[in-house]
Amino acid sequence: MKIKVRFILLWSAIISLLWAPFGQVEAAPPSIRTNAVGASLIDVESGRILYSEKGDTPMRIASLTKIMTAIIAIEQGKLTDKVKVSKNAFGKEGSSIYLKLGEEMRLHDMLYGLMLRSGNDAATAIAEHIGGSVEGFVYLMNEKAKMLGMDHSHFTNPSGLDEGEGHRASPNDMAKLTAYALKNTVFQDIVSTKIKKVPNPNEAWDYSWLNKNKMLSLFEGADGVKTGYTKLAKRCLVSSATRNGQHLAVVTLNDPDDWGDHARLLQYGFNNYPLQTIVKKGDAVEGTPWVAGRTFSYPLAEGEAAQLTRKVALVDPASMEYRLAERGTLQFSLNQKLIQTVPIYDSTSPLLQTTSQSTFSFKEGKAYQETWLSHYGYICRLLVQSLFTVSESQWAD
Repeated sequence: MKIKVRFILLWSAIISLLWAPFGQVEAAPPSIRTNAVGASLIDVESGRILYSEKGDTPMRIASLTKIMTAIIAIEQGKLTDKVKVSKNAFGKEGSSIYLKLGEEMRLHDMLYGLMLRSGNDAATAIAEHIGGSVEGFVYLMNEKAKMLGMDHSHFTNPSGLDEGEGHRASPNDMAKLTAYALKNTVFQDIVSTKIKKVPNPNEAWDYSWLNKNKMLSLFEGADGVKTGYTKLAKRCLVSSATRNGQHLAVVTLNDPDDWGDHARLLQYGFNNYPLQTIVKKGDAVEGTPWVAGRTFSYPLAEGEAAQLTRKVALVDPASMEYRLAERGTLQFSLNQKLIQTVPIYDSTSPLLQTTSQSTFSFKEGKAYQETWLSHYGYICRLLVQSLFTVSESQWAD
């Protein structure tokens, strides 16, 4: 009897294996490896991490730091402002755009020197201009990191130089930051520029900066982002590319074959995780009299579409959201994990006229909870730093 039962179980297992390829087993993307110590591949539109290696491990990031420096400067500075080069910025060690002491340059122009040539002098000058001091700017960097949910990162300078300890970021955090920054058109224009000419007040000729990022020429559709290197961090690179309306970004840290690995990872993402439109703004929501409030697109591997589910969650008719015409949310889950919520409105709602189509939302970091007290303290700190900066410059004169 026992032998018969074992025979039946064995035969059932064989039948299952024979039928599996034709039925229930789903296709999965092929595996891929890099030469990097840490890596991350992200879909910019949705924020989905498509591949990572030691994705949450804090590592040295060298001049990839300047992605954070640039986006803060763009968001909080005035691009037409003149940035003055201080003694601290002049002659800063490492890569440089060779700014002169006391030279003044438009912030917008200096950002090109920062991102195309990785000028550490530019990074310091920009930090002092925006934050009142390097320390003040570093505070802004870490606050931004918290707001973006970069829970495995900490910044100590605006350039990425190996100054002291503690300046680290994880591959996934840098992918999040890059995807966020690429939403900004000014940032995107800068990092996709191959060569830039800028007025030079010191000479008869203009500055002419050639982008160090070879991916712009090596990979079809490449449009960013930043190179990096120090003796301790080794070769670091963030690249991005757009094809068929899909925008991908890759981060590698300590990678001796970064150009090759980035080409392979970008191609891997485009081949195996095409961006698919799940719902369009204005589409009728089945089972309700309402419509989707925005377009939602998501990268899906073969077979994943069958694992995508949706449900409607209604809002309280007495709530402010309801009075503003929101009737609920359409919640999308992949393998029972929530990936996006889309508001649903009356078909006549004026909110449907808004132009924003971005579906990438950022969760605040676990450690970040802004209060009135912390916000007040932050403002006071910047004011004090600004006063000390003025005092020091007067003393130097």
